[in-house]
Amino acid sequence: MIDFDKSNGLVPVVIQHFHTLEVLMLGYMNAEAWELTEKTKKVTFFSRSKNRLWTKGEESGNFLEVKSTHVDCDNDTLLIKAKPLGPTCHTGSRSCFNTEFNQNFLFELEEVISQRYEFPSEDSYVNKLRKKGITKISQKVGEEAVETVIAALRETDKDFINESSDLLFHLLVLLREKEISLKKIAKNLESRHK
Repeated sequence: MIDFDKSNGLVPVVIQHFHTLEVLMLGYMNAEAWELTEKTKKVTFFSRSKNRLWTKGEESGNFLEVKSTHVDCDNDTLLIKAKPLGPTCHTGSRSCFNTEFNQNFLFELEEVISQRYEFPSEDSYVNKLRKKGITKISQKVGEEAVETVIAALRETDKDFINESSDLLFHLLVLLREKEISLKKIAKNLESRHK
């Protein structure tokens, strides 16, 4: 149960990208906003400046689809993991926090690749690879791995970064082809660390 009485009827709500885990924004909810959020699966806040309920995206169409909700240990703060349907910030940025880069972009890229699989486009490189099958995708990972090693030993840091990026991209395509998520790889690495 959320304790709305503790802070005069409002609780802070941290919105986090469900896939990349990037913090997107902070808002406030009252009990009515919470009920509407649970019912519609779209994040609704209580706007302190407008003094009314406000569903994120009601004007822009950039809704926040609720993927999971979590109440903190004191029952007075919410964490909502959401799928943003467009930029979260009114400025057009992906997050209301002006971070230099998306530190979890690999998860975002994984989602883009998955979208290319689900909704193929003829001019998409991912779609062209997918059509060639797992053998060609695996070969590309091998080629990029060799090019990464060569760049590490003989080329500039810029070349090494570019080849490493190519390797990671093709590995993500191979993971999608095998229907194995990056999250599973991360959990496996985490379990090895213990």
